[in-house]
Amino acid sequence: MGKRQPEGPPPAPAVQRIRLRYTKRGRLRFTSHRDFQRAFERALRRADVPMAYSAGFTPHPKVSYANAAPTGTGSEAEYLEIALTAARDPETLRALLDDSMPTGLDIVDAVEGRTSGLADRLTASVWELRLDGVTPEAAETATAAFMAAETVEVQRMAKNGVRTFDARSAVVTLETRDESADRPSDQPCAILRLVVRHVTPAVRPDDVLSGLRAVADLAPPVPAAVTRLAQGLFDEETGTVTDPLAPDREAAPAPKAEPTATATAPMPEGSA
Repeated sequence: MGKRQPEGPPPAPAVQRIRLRYTKRGRLRFTSHRDFQRAFERALRRADVPMAYSAGFTPHPKVSYANAAPTGTGSEAEYLEIALTAARDPETLRALLDDSMPTGLDIVDAVEGRTSGLADRLTASVWELRLDGVTPEAAETATAAFMAAETVEVQRMAKNGVRTFDARSAVVTLETRDESADRPSDQPCAILRLVVRHVTPAVRPDDVLSGLRAVADLAPPVPAAVTRLAQGLFDEETGTVTDPLAPDREAAPAPKAEPTATATAPMPEGSA
């Protein structure tokens, strides 16, 4: 047996955490999570980011991804966290990384991680579902039937076979929006706005569409265009999904005030 190769020097410790929000827009919505990881790690190298690395024989940059959207869905609110070995200005770093990413995978926000538990603050998502070929009236009837049901069982193919679960209990709100006045085409189109809690098993937009088919036989003639508009902590009092980066902004120290010049009165003549 060959000798075990000695490990290199221990990796430098992380001194700063940066949390980023990014998008998946246009054709880039079909980017898989693994493809995004490869593109993002290339961007880190191009931007010369002082990344912290894991220990061991195959060190990897310390990047934590949180609740990535399914392949094929767009998103305005994907989140990740990186660990750095040297402090950097979050906005400057964001701009460098955004310039190094493909258009559509846009880095749109950055804060220094000053609080714990980013993943714990991602408890709900707001989704928009565009149903081309479906009238708002048909969508309204189906959403009302879905929300009125106590349970809506749907099936999904999992690793261990077909899994049956309730898609209704995770849905907080499901509304139909008539935006026909904003469309250049005369073809019918319904826009659904969905707020869903992050539960186990996860209830995805396509599960809700399966539920609409089950309770009201709503079957769009073409696949729905799905976009995540927001994700964060669900506020029980207001029924809204809050910005998960807000606690880090609030924890940032206030900028120091610039010292003001103090005018000095001239000493009278003859004074000591």
